[in-house]
Amino acid sequence: MVNIIGLGYIGLPTALMFASHGVEVVGTDINESLISKLKEGQITFEEEGMSQLLSSAIRAGIKFSTEYQKTDMYIVAVPTPYDNVSKKIDPCFVTTAVAGVLEVCPKGAVIVIESTVSPGTIDRFVRPIIHAKGLRVGVDVHIVHAPERIIPGNMVYELEHNSRTVGADDAIVGQMVKDIYASFCKGEIVVTDIRTAEMTKVVENTFRDINIAFANELAKICRSDSMDVYEIIRIANKHPRVNILQPGPGVGGHCISVDPWFLVGDYPGLANIILAARKINDSMPEFVLERTREIMREKGITDVSRVGFYGLTYKENVDDVRESPTLQIVHLRDRSLGGTPLKIFDPWVRRDIVPGQYHDFDAFLNDVDLVVIMVGHSHIRENMHRLSGKVVLDTRKICDLPETYFL
Repeated sequence: MVNIIGLGYIGLPTALMFASHGVEVVGTDINESLISKLKEGQITFEEEGMSQLLSSAIRAGIKFSTEYQKTDMYIVAVPTPYDNVSKKIDPCFVTTAVAGVLEVCPKGAVIVIESTVSPGTIDRFVRPIIHAKGLRVGVDVHIVHAPERIIPGNMVYELEHNSRTVGADDAIVGQMVKDIYASFCKGEIVVTDIRTAEMTKVVENTFRDINIAFANELAKICRSDSMDVYEIIRIANKHPRVNILQPGPGVGGHCISVDPWFLVGDYPGLANIILAARKINDSMPEFVLERTREIMREKGITDVSRVGFYGLTYKENVDDVRESPTLQIVHLRDRSLGGTPLKIFDPWVRRDIVPGQYHDFDAFLNDVDLVVIMVGHSHIRENMHRLSGKVVLDTRKICDLPETYFL
């Protein structure tokens, strides 16, 4: 049996995937409301294929509990935030979960950390917890790091098809963990040491952050000198060894916008490009606000309450709002747009997240003159014609209406 700790965006689909492929699974989370919903067969966040996967897992006998179980394998999939000042990882959720596991696990149990962590986190924070209990790593308990590698919006497919990394002290234990992931994973599963696995996952997300930052910096340069960044990128990408991404309103989610800070915090003075990229991407919400102010002046829009932001999630066609650029804009509103609550609509976010949030698209359109497209949901692509007659700032380059403004 596998006890999966933490049933959020990563832990839940992982638990369901294991159960659907014949592995006995108990999913554990401290959120009693979440556990109750899962027991009733309700998904807890919107994701393509999740309802079917939950039904399959329930038929296979998956169980849900707020209690840690006594079993031979644990998978920890809890958040790993960072300290806003030091930029170092805050391992409290991981260490709390591991401490809880140690209270119930039998001798020889394997604890797999799926949470993304900075290089050395397991050595600095997880091993000491085990030693403090008088236990021996590699004898009384085994530690493995198998970082998740999926993205909201395509989780089910990526769980099955993406390659995986398993970091272990002992190659035999690593192979055992590899075999259990192979129950559903069709991608290559590489076994390596723990520190390499830690670093590899952080490097993957940092690489993407730097590439996005280059596109965003180009957007700023081109805007300063009245050049079309999209046309420049289109032409440059015709070179066989050039693949520049599209600029956007900022970087969100719990991976790209967080993980690079781990390297900045742990390697000050060395992670210079990484730090620059983080600053560029974090500056984009302010850049969007400046573009909004420019357009308001140009169009003679003086009433901030007539400006609406479409999209509250950090990417298209998901309900995940973690670190979203729109939320960052909301936090900036006091000094940037006079403190007036921004009008915001997102068809994927059905619960109230911020003041000024709409749940009716018609009402939203009726109350705004300037629409800032922050997220390229399918919904707005299918309803783009309804923005005709509005002033549009499109930060995602998806609107083909005449006289649309871009970054």
